[in-house]
Amino acid sequence: MRPAANRPKLVVMAKVPVAGRVKTRLGREIGMTRAAWWFRHNLAQTVRACQSRRWETILAVAPDRDLASPALPPLPRLAQGPGDLGARMARVFRAFPASSVLIVGSDIPGLSAPLIAAAFRRLSGSDAVIGPAPDGGYWAIGRRGGVRIGAGFLRGVRWSGEHALADTLATMPGLRLGLLPEMADVDTAADLSR
Repeated sequence: MRPAANRPKLVVMAKVPVAGRVKTRLGREIGMTRAAWWFRHNLAQTVRACQSRRWETILAVAPDRDLASPALPPLPRLAQGPGDLGARMARVFRAFPASSVLIVGSDIPGLSAPLIAAAFRRLSGSDAVIGPAPDGGYWAIGRRGGVRIGAGFLRGVRWSGEHALADTLATMPGLRLGLLPEMADVDTAADLSR
């Protein structure tokens, strides 16, 4: 097993599950309390299903003031910091320059340790990996340890829409990219029913 400092990092992007602060698009359709309840349970399920001794699981928490919240699973935590999603994810990658890092969302049902292990295997032969979502976004993005990312990485991405994947790929020139299986996240009631 690698030394702890260089162990692969699975980073789950998370917010405290408070009605009206998480999954608001879903909340407009099913109610904010129900959406927050779903998010809380899916985050807990994701953490349970994705634990492994082969990697360290870390929560990247937003906003920063919620870093110590007892409403989040008891895992090591990292503040996401300010900026759009791209700035926050780039900050996560910079926090662990020597380790391979895979960032996932906390709204993807079906994540599992075998799927994460496969993503890290794919990452070992690539500079970066990305897992597309059917809506034009993505559920995972990773960078192999020691791979330098450019200054424009994740800048200018149109988030939460059909262009997020294509825009992200445009910020990764010159990187050997591995593609992960497509998975869906939950943004709407239709996503939830699927």
